[in-house]
Amino acid sequence: MQWRVRPVLPAAKLVAALAVPALAALFAEGDVVRWGLAVVAAAALAAWAARDLVVPVRLAADPAGITVVTGFAGRRHLPWARIERVRVESTARRGLRSDFLEIDAGDAIYLFTTNDLSAHPEEVAAALADLRAVA
Repeated sequence: MQWRVRPVLPAAKLVAALAVPALAALFAEGDVVRWGLAVVAAAALAAWAARDLVVPVRLAADPAGITVVTGFAGRRHLPWARIERVRVESTARRGLRSDFLEIDAGDAIYLFTTNDLSAHPEEVAAALADLRAVA
């Protein structure tokens, strides 16, 4: 089983990376500071989109354990014996509710959003529990 980033997200980030310098061209009028900020923001958005394109699969599971993305593009395999808990954490702020899949591996906690998984965290947690029971 694999869960990957929604395909629309890297495209939206790349469009935003192109829009920032275009907005700077409209409003900066030779202001070096605004152009500098625009370039930095565009580069950050492009790097964020590149991560989604280079490593689209954020979470993979098999009978041996799970594989999670660490850092920019690294991967870490965790056997089921090292995973202490898989749960869904919900937060509500400013009228918006966010659900996160939390995987507690003892020395590290991995958090995944709906956008990271292209599925609701409750569904992924249930699938992981079923796979873990079989393993």
